[in-house]
Amino acid sequence: MVKKRVVKKSIVKKSEGLYDNSKLFAFIATFLSVVGFILAILLWKDDKYVMYYAKQSLLIFIIFVIGAVVSIIPFIGQFIGAIVYIIGVIFWIMSWIYALSGERREVPIIGAYAESMRI
Repeated sequence: MVKKRVVKKSIVKKSEGLYDNSKLFAFIATFLSVVGFILAILLWKDDKYVMYYAKQSLLIFIIFVIGAVVSIIPFIGQFIGAIVYIIGVIFWIMSWIYALSGERREVPIIGAYAESMRI
């Protein structure tokens, strides 16, 4: 029996924080990674849509840091580090697309962790 993977997705209403420029600001937060996260904290903290993607962006940055640390290990670490980098790039691009969609969609694996972050 094959289990279907459920993708958590919801349409954001204006009352829940989707303002005119929220998609653009969410894209900026995801594109600029940790810098975008800091900008979101400083400039768009009240916008729930932007903060949703900013948190995911922070976790994607942490994936890249983990890849850098793992790649220090001789031989096998460089191989595993490269795989982690590739996964990080895939998640990063997915977050751009999701941020521009106007819907709250979780990036696989890290989305649940970002949802539980209290910032």
